[in-house]
Amino acid sequence: MSTKPKLYYFDGRGKMESIRWLLAAAGVEFEEEFLETRDQYEKLLQGGSLLFQQVPMVEMDGMRMVQTRAILSYIAAKYNLYGKDLKERALIDMYVGGTDDLMGFILMFPFLSAEDKEKQRALIVQKATSRYFPVYEKVLEDHGQDFLVGNNFSWADVHLLEAILMVEEKKSDVLSGFPQLQAFKAKISSIPAIKKFLEPGSQRKPVPDDKYVETVRKVLRMYYDVKAN
Repeated sequence: MSTKPKLYYFDGRGKMESIRWLLAAAGVEFEEEFLETRDQYEKLLQGGSLLFQQVPMVEMDGMRMVQTRAILSYIAAKYNLYGKDLKERALIDMYVGGTDDLMGFILMFPFLSAEDKEKQRALIVQKATSRYFPVYEKVLEDHGQDFLVGNNFSWADVHLLEAILMVEEKKSDVLSGFPQLQAFKAKISSIPAIKKFLEPGSQRKPVPDDKYVETVRKVLRMYYDVKAN
């Protein structure tokens, strides 16, 4: 295996994007192998690399890891982005879990019909502004610190910034009523490793396009229509 983590996924965001974000935040260089054909996917399946017959899969530290949350937890713990004790880890898990729920409304957006996309866009903004962003706004306001947990940069901060930027792609002024989150976004975006990842030419993936959707459908044999939440 390579000394650098190697990521196996499509050339697009999906469930791998949060893994890219967290590795970048930790300052870890990584390699990627993009799945473009069904044969590539079948080869991984036949070789026993995909424990539950699905990607993302990451080769790292002599392991082939699957299950996105397990991969993220490992990276966060390895690179000191997971709090200083069990209580902080529990808070990080809760905040990341909430952010994951919000991201879930966005993950399948590219696979929706044009009509369903408009409905889903409105739902994403509604959920973000009424259910999720108010929680993080209050956390930051109540403790008066720069970061979500323990006044130290953690996985929770990385995940929240990723989610904020994803929602802003659906409505650019979505943070207009959240001054704490505006300051948070500016603060986290200015961290050197994050700033580098946000620059053009990084391994951060763009908004999924039709080519990405077509490739995923072909490789995974997704012949059905995805429905909006």
